[in-house]
Amino acid sequence: MRHRRIIHVDMDAFYASVEQRDDPSLQGRPVAVGGSRERGVVAAASYEARRFGVRSAMPSVTARRLCPELLFVRPRFEVYRGVSQQIRAIFADYTSLIQPLALDEAYLDVTEPLRDLGSATAIATEIRARIRAETGLTASAGVSYNKFLAKLASDHRKPDGLFVVTPRMGPDFVLDLPVSRFHGVGPVTARKMERLGIHSGRDLRDRSAEFLSQHFGKAGPHYHAISRGEDERAVVVDRPRKSIGAEQTFERDLDTLPDLMAALDAPIAKVWAAYERGGRGARTVTLKVKFSDFRLMTRAASFPRAVRTREAFREAAMTLLRAQHPFPLSVRLLGVSLSRYEDEAEGTLAPGTDLFTSLLAAPDGIASAG
Repeated sequence: MRHRRIIHVDMDAFYASVEQRDDPSLQGRPVAVGGSRERGVVAAASYEARRFGVRSAMPSVTARRLCPELLFVRPRFEVYRGVSQQIRAIFADYTSLIQPLALDEAYLDVTEPLRDLGSATAIATEIRARIRAETGLTASAGVSYNKFLAKLASDHRKPDGLFVVTPRMGPDFVLDLPVSRFHGVGPVTARKMERLGIHSGRDLRDRSAEFLSQHFGKAGPHYHAISRGEDERAVVVDRPRKSIGAEQTFERDLDTLPDLMAALDAPIAKVWAAYERGGRGARTVTLKVKFSDFRLMTRAASFPRAVRTREAFREAAMTLLRAQHPFPLSVRLLGVSLSRYEDEAEGTLAPGTDLFTSLLAAPDGIASAG
């Protein structure tokens, strides 16, 4: 049986590394990309900052407390996108099967490469060397026979590392990994597994397919497979976005409905601008609320036809907001998104559509985000 050859490339501390590259005074120093204000959040941290425990998505005040010498830099997303395009152009010299996951990472299927260097390892080595030479940045790469193991391999020798998981190594490579490292196992599922006595890949492999399906439904067969180093997911080229969202953290917590409605207009405008460029119709509007204690609440409304006007989108989001107000606590963040895409021909949601029935059936949830 011929195995696939998959490479996962992950840039090292991408945003922070770009800033250190462009400003020599930042090199070798702890850097956080993000807002330094009281309500700011760390978007990325250099490895010098990570040694102090600073991580992305951490409140800036917490990061500053962990690392008093931390230097904050405002993000420059246009610059990051430009560098990402440079890197993508390098990938395209070796394969047309590229699946970007973000600006800083991607899967490459080099089973049938455009430039054959004899092995996937040789291709990954050359790609990393070219990234360093052409961008001045370092990348880590993992090579394996499937996406799950390639991703694990790229994390194994970070930063600036390369690791290969061969078909002979794969089944045993996952045995001692905590289940939280497994693809598709988020924090909630990891806690459920731990309650069932499943803490490692070895524990997961010891459970039967029937047991996993009983407790985890349709995801059961996937967990059964990856615990054995098996993953049949293909590298998907130009994967359509599943949602478009934007959010805003406030300088001070908000309480009143007029303040919250006014604050929600900015994320609505950002999402609509991106949505119009996409040209595809979405049927679900989701409201995201983060409270002062960092608890997170989401509320969603789904419609039989796609949202086609900004007025309809705004009214749906505002209706969700009004339906939940007053909130139990003050609000530090609001966000909104559009999802559940459909074909253009399947219809539209016009201004003035009655939302009441949709809201009654809307999925919702509340969970800890801390």
